[in-house]
Amino acid sequence: MGRETVPIALIKGDGIGVDVCEAALRVIDAAGDVCGNAPLSYREIKAGANYYRSTGRDIEPGGEAAAGECAAIFLGAIGLPSVRHADGTEISPHLRLRDRYQLYAGVRPVRAYPNIPRRLSDPRAADIDLVILRESTEGLFYSAAVHGRSASCDDNAVEDTLRITRTTTEKLHRFGFQLAARRKQEGRPGLLTCVDKANVFASMAFFRRIFDEVAGEFPGVTLGYNYVDAQALDLVRKPWEFDVLVTENMFGDILSDLAGGLVGGMGMAACAEIGDTTGLFQPAHGSAPDIMGQDMANPLAAILSGAMMLDYLGERLTDSLLAEAAALIQDAVRRGFNENRLRPVEFGGDMGTGMVTDEVVSLLKAP
Repeated sequence: MGRETVPIALIKGDGIGVDVCEAALRVIDAAGDVCGNAPLSYREIKAGANYYRSTGRDIEPGGEAAAGECAAIFLGAIGLPSVRHADGTEISPHLRLRDRYQLYAGVRPVRAYPNIPRRLSDPRAADIDLVILRESTEGLFYSAAVHGRSASCDDNAVEDTLRITRTTTEKLHRFGFQLAARRKQEGRPGLLTCVDKANVFASMAFFRRIFDEVAGEFPGVTLGYNYVDAQALDLVRKPWEFDVLVTENMFGDILSDLAGGLVGGMGMAACAEIGDTTGLFQPAHGSAPDIMGQDMANPLAAILSGAMMLDYLGERLTDSLLAEAAALIQDAVRRGFNENRLRPVEFGGDMGTGMVTDEVVSLLKAP
């Protein structure tokens, strides 16, 4: 008798979201075949700017509820610069999914691979291996237009609220300490740095105070502190000195793109957004409609996000074979760059979306 399938909500979205989603699913399913884990089934949900343009809705009827009924959500990319609401903001139903399912822990790994262009000349840049943990439901994004919480005074001023709550921040910091402790067990520094602007904003001082309170539960984790402006500087000066950074939503959004640029570009920027009951997994790059369908998109951010999803499902469902499939994908990408078998167009290479995907699948099956 076959094993019961694991249901995944699939939102391909816009632009290259479609291209990289299809690439990631090929790799995810191939890894599953190799490991013999429970197969995934996909419930596709229509959403995004193209869907909005044709229907006037940013997600199909019942789509938000259907996404939460699955074991996880996999997203390609959403948004097109040419399709906007009347207030000038882009189409972004994924922000509502974060809010609805309280996906507070935005996990953005930042890792250097061999044979990828380095933006920093210091040889220590080859050792960059850190995680930016971005709170993903409140902070300044609490007032994102999709939530309708902005206070518009008149045509001369609009006010947005930066919201920090104890409940969410305690969860975020605890997640950060657990992540740092786990990385320490794996041989990494086990350093958790609180990134804030506590010298100016009461909300950020509150964020730091809760960090210090939760720290007492994790005596084995080393603590660090940095104001966000200094952290941006340090990510250019000495990113190899950091392990896990925990920060507010907007700060994390900006810093994770900066850090992605240090290790090649957004084509390597995988992302997981984790809550208490579900997780959403997506490449952190945009929809890049100018290269959609041209076999130019780097699918590795989506592929690595797929590995993060499998790892999450393995832990949540207590299925070691799912976790094994995740590790297999991560190892295939590492070996691919080590052996110069992965050469994405994004980095000046000769391999488009299809060839990169084919090579990762080949690496999965190699001894």
